[in-house]
Amino acid sequence: MSYYISLLIFAAVAYLLVTDNSIAAAFDYVLKLIRIDFEKKKWWFLNNPRNPIVRFMIWRRSYKLAKELQRELESNAK
Repeated sequence: MSYYISLLIFAAVAYLLVTDNSIAAAFDYVLKLIRIDFEKKKWWFLNNPRNPIVRFMIWRRSYKLAKELQRELESNAK
């Protein structure tokens, strides 16, 4: 029974979106805000140094660079 109510709500929203341009523009604006917020949270999750995965990736990159520099300095010292 509840799926009939959700279908009715969806049909009413779809009808308003198709017939009224201002409602369609507002819906587009809300979708854009949701997408921007998602992108912001995704960026924060993937680049936040308090995240242990990101911390490990930073450590690994620094460790590789240190090893390369150490090898380069040793080869230049010979």
